[in-house]
Amino acid sequence: MSDIGRRHFLAIGAGALVAGCDVPRGAARENEILKSAEKDTLSGYAIYPVSRAFLPQAALWPVTGSGPRGDWIARQKGAQHQIIAPGDKVNLVIWDSEDNSLLTAPEQKAVRMEGMTVAPDGTIFVPYVEAIRISGMTPETARSQVQEKMEAIIPSAQVQLSLDTGRQNSVDLVGGVASPGSYPLVDRDMTVLNLIAMGGGVASGLQNPLIRLIRNGTLYVTTVSRLYANPALDTTLRGGDKVIVEEDPRRFLALGAAGREQLVPFPKDDVTALDAMALIGGVSDARADPKGVLILREYPPSATRAGVQGPRETRVIFTIDLTTADGLFSAGKFGVNPDDLVYVSESPLNTIDTISRILGNILGAGARVNNVAN
Repeated sequence: MSDIGRRHFLAIGAGALVAGCDVPRGAARENEILKSAEKDTLSGYAIYPVSRAFLPQAALWPVTGSGPRGDWIARQKGAQHQIIAPGDKVNLVIWDSEDNSLLTAPEQKAVRMEGMTVAPDGTIFVPYVEAIRISGMTPETARSQVQEKMEAIIPSAQVQLSLDTGRQNSVDLVGGVASPGSYPLVDRDMTVLNLIAMGGGVASGLQNPLIRLIRNGTLYVTTVSRLYANPALDTTLRGGDKVIVEEDPRRFLALGAAGREQLVPFPKDDVTALDAMALIGGVSDARADPKGVLILREYPPSATRAGVQGPRETRVIFTIDLTTADGLFSAGKFGVNPDDLVYVSESPLNTIDTISRILGNILGAGARVNNVAN
């Protein structure tokens, strides 16, 4: 066989070999994913290009994905002093200068009554004057109240009062700080950030630290950065509150021809599609199709009910074209939700390049065999 015939034979054989097998790839192409979604009528998919015209519509749809949710409470300025509550413990020192005192022994000028628990009805029991209501008073007002009652039987009585706070006058800092524990409300104007400061500050290493406030069985959620940025949201605490500081648990998944394939934590409160591209190292220069960035998201069935602002189907694919100005600007406004899949599709040119390399290797091998034969 001549050299030209041998080369033609090798080229035809190489072409047949390539045509008869799948070229190995690291990611699917955009048209493969979208076509399969359009054919799968049973599962129900909806496809939406992300554009300036689409953004107002998407903004009305519910937030999806796992992660803590809850409203937050704006700051309401409280009193600059402590307020006595049931469960607190009161310590009294009663001074009496009379010789025949009802309370003190001879040569004794004062009597101590320590650890008296404020009853559920807001009273404490003091000998000879019985129950005195002090709940809802400041320590100074309660001291005056006790002294007034004592003066009715001991005109020279002088009273000192100190307070050890109970459950209704303390808050629990559960974790995420240097020194978690139970902290007394030093006054009724103590805020969440005050409490975190008392606990030694947010623990180092927490990314976008999150705050959970549990009050009367209701969960409220925000982030530390949000409180830093808006002091009006630095909530005033109430007795019995529980505050938990933890790392933001929200994640999205990056796959395909991206710079990195991994679970990516949310580094801030809101992450846009453009932020997501930066977090995953952009698209692979050698493999990716910048016109074919996809965000796959699943909505609950309640989002597709009649009269609800939501997508047509529960499974939704958002397509983003990073080669156009509208696509880039819109990606910077389109929010990524927790548990979204950010998928960078592979460029069709990558397949052509792979085939070219395979053909080149085969033809090169054929040329080397021909040289040996000659």
